[in-house]
Amino acid sequence: MKRVVVSEFMDVSAVDRLRADFEVQYDPSLVDAPEALREALADAHALIVRNRTQVSTSLLDSAPNLLAVGRLGVGLDNIDLDACAGRGVTVHPATGANAQAVAEYVIASALMLLRGVFFASADVAHGHWPRTALSNGRELAGATLAVIGFGGIGQLVARLAGGLGMQVVGHDPQLSPDAPCWRETGACAVSLDDALRCADVVTLHVPLLPATRNLLDAARFAMLKKGAVVINTARGGIVDEVALAAALRAGHVAGAALDVFADEPLAAGSPLAGAPNLILTPHIAGLTMQSNERVSSLVAARVKAALCAAELALAEKEERS
Repeated sequence: MKRVVVSEFMDVSAVDRLRADFEVQYDPSLVDAPEALREALADAHALIVRNRTQVSTSLLDSAPNLLAVGRLGVGLDNIDLDACAGRGVTVHPATGANAQAVAEYVIASALMLLRGVFFASADVAHGHWPRTALSNGRELAGATLAVIGFGGIGQLVARLAGGLGMQVVGHDPQLSPDAPCWRETGACAVSLDDALRCADVVTLHVPLLPATRNLLDAARFAMLKKGAVVINTARGGIVDEVALAAALRAGHVAGAALDVFADEPLAAGSPLAGAPNLILTPHIAGLTMQSNERVSSLVAARVKAALCAAELALAEKEERS
């Protein structure tokens, strides 16, 4: 019987479905126990991870029978894709399964940051009444949203924003200006710099690559009009955290919501600590009850299909020989 190792948390019902066909070791603590993980992989045929397990060449060396890696999410920067390909290990992300959760997080963050009143709870609870100071918040309708990276999540964000009356511009070097998705979502394709210059809200949906590291740096923050807000649910490292903290403290950027960071967990003494109008969350934009069920079910199904296909291919090879 094929063996599956799950090293991070997964919806239990999806784990149980895998157990109907495979031997499954489900142990979310393995991500923090590298030697135990290597031992578990010695005879494993599939590994299922989230974003913390580093599927490196070294880890793959400890898994000689591995056929498939399932990723409970969409980012693949924790998986050495070249090393997997070289070993014939297929990689199966949960593309699209958490898009709704991320898109709703972006819209909720934009509403909070533009209105600017939701940081006042403690003041009001202590008897202060900053009604005049908080009476100049901005509405989402009529504001311009710049979507940087126009894949599935970016397109869904654009649709939701358009439904709330926002003007949407987008930038994605992988898409031609006449790609159908621009017309279908009502967004206008522009250059990165033009998108930043006109934006009231900037949301990032690009992978972390050499070309996107520190994509929003001090120079690009300076391009934003005063009072713009920034949301990053993509990957840490895309935003220069030192430059963002400086732009927030200077008041040039009116607010930001970060769900991802260059180093996770965020280190004590980060330049972001104490920056004003800043929402920080622990890499959970794509995690809801519903999305976890969708992501887990999709990855379980894809891993099962990959293992069944590998078994069928082996049987056909043996039959031919």
